[in-house]
Amino acid sequence: MQRTALVVGASGIIGSALAEELIAGGWTTFGLSRRPPRDVDGLQPVAADLLDRGTLSEALDGLAPTHVFITTWMRHATEDENIRVNGAMVRNLLDALAPARSVRHVALVTGLKHYLGPFDAYASGAALPETPFREEQPRLDVANFYYAQEDEVFAAAARDGFSWSVHRPHTVIGKAVGNAMNMGTTLAVYGSICKATGRPFRWPGSEAQWLGLSDMSDAAVVAKHLIWAASHEPARNRAFNVVNGDLFRWRWLWPRLAAWFGTEAAGFDGTVRPLEEQMAQDRPTWRDIADRHDLRERDLGRLASAWHTDLDLGRPIEVMTDMSRSRDLGFGVYRRTDQAFFDLFARLRADRLIP
Repeated sequence: MQRTALVVGASGIIGSALAEELIAGGWTTFGLSRRPPRDVDGLQPVAADLLDRGTLSEALDGLAPTHVFITTWMRHATEDENIRVNGAMVRNLLDALAPARSVRHVALVTGLKHYLGPFDAYASGAALPETPFREEQPRLDVANFYYAQEDEVFAAAARDGFSWSVHRPHTVIGKAVGNAMNMGTTLAVYGSICKATGRPFRWPGSEAQWLGLSDMSDAAVVAKHLIWAASHEPARNRAFNVVNGDLFRWRWLWPRLAAWFGTEAAGFDGTVRPLEEQMAQDRPTWRDIADRHDLRERDLGRLASAWHTDLDLGRPIEVMTDMSRSRDLGFGVYRRTDQAFFDLFARLRADRLIP
């Protein structure tokens, strides 16, 4: 049976990894974003703005995807605005696809804020959720744009008769340029700056994260999980956590990352030292490094998202997830998190994004 995928957010960390995995598996693959990549062999670009219903319908006219993978969102200043905009993006997309009646499955990528809530909801430590997170935990009684996205998918599925899956990765390790949430590349740039300037590779986050257990999600693991759920009947109409499968403590991983760059690791010393502050004056430094090593991207802001890394590493609790639901249904992909970082760093270096 012919399978045609529409990857929404094809230029992002998960979307780009997913497109590569689908194409390798023989899927006809379309990649939708405002500026879709045009240098991926086998990917058919679709340029569209999910908030512009008219041009979105025009861009999708004639497409008949059997599977839709939603891997994108837009960040705004307030959660109410996040809900309004991100809910509308999902609704507009599924409304535009409805007339063709080709869609058999829709997969939505959200994340662990499903359990944590927006950052403001847990940053104070006043109401901390229980970990490890399990898919059957109920929604929090707080505004959350992930819930709005889910509700749009559920409503369209009931209307149009397709199946769905929801995927909740932890922090994703993968390659993307110009992405708003990219810890792997942020730490690669930070490590490169530390090496070039002789600064220590200093832990930016909380004591709880430094000492506690954690896990992460390699983009390739998430991609395989998305395709598995879309192709595996027992996995349909379910929500899943998706992580690499290992557990670690940052106090173990941090020196290993520092060693890859040949820098000195500095651990938690009783004070939170956010990367946004540590890297605040580094734009000219990065331009100098990029010029000296003939790198492809001179704009630090296109590579590093320090604010997002600070949010994750500054959490006041240890955070890890349970994957029993996926394991019970047969998903067995596993990835060592340290190796996921090392492979990303090597790829960034090969692509001349870091020295």
